[in-house]
Amino acid sequence: MSSLRVIAGKAKGRRLQSVPGDTTRPITDRTKESLFNIIGNDIQDASFLDLFAGTGSVGIEALSRGAQFVRFVDHQPRAIETIRCNLKITQFTLNSEIIQTNTFRLLESKPDRQFDYIYIAPPQYHDLWNRALSKLDLNLNWLSDDAWIIAQIHPVEFEEIDFAHLSIFDRRKYGSTLLLFYQKD
Repeated sequence: MSSLRVIAGKAKGRRLQSVPGDTTRPITDRTKESLFNIIGNDIQDASFLDLFAGTGSVGIEALSRGAQFVRFVDHQPRAIETIRCNLKITQFTLNSEIIQTNTFRLLESKPDRQFDYIYIAPPQYHDLWNRALSKLDLNLNWLSDDAWIIAQIHPVEFEEIDFAHLSIFDRRKYGSTLLLFYQKD
C-alpha cells in the first residue's frame, strides 16, 4: 500500500498511488504539511498549477484544502495515469485538469489563465527548477497579481538567481528538501 496520503481537508486520510518506478520523488508528509501551513487559508478558492506533478499529491492537497482549481502538468505517461487514478480516489476530477506536455513548452505558450500558486517540483540535479522559473519570469501572464511560485529542490541545488521580475521572499528547509518562495517584484 502506498505511503502517500492526503493530510487535511475534504479528502483527509485518503491513500494515494505512487508513480511506478523511480522517476518521481514524492514530497514527504512533513514538508507538505509545512507548505500548506505557510499558505494557510489563502488556498481557499485559489487556482493552483502543479508542474512536474508526478503523483499529483501537492495539487490534490490543495484541492482537499479548498483550492478552486488545479492544473496538473507532467510529460511522463505513468505520472499522468497516476494523477488520474489519484483524482478518482479523492473525487476531485471536476475541479482539475491534467495536461501531458513538456513543462517548458507550456510556460513559453500564451497563458489561458492565471494562477495564484505555481508549484515546481522537477527531477533533481538538472537545473530544471531554475529553467522553469526563468520561463515564468519571461511570461508573467501565468501569474495572478499576488501569486506565489514555490520550487521544491534538494538544498545542494540552490543558487541565487537574479530574475528580471521575480524575487525570492522565503526559503524553508525540511531534511533533504528545500522550498523556495518567489513572487513578482
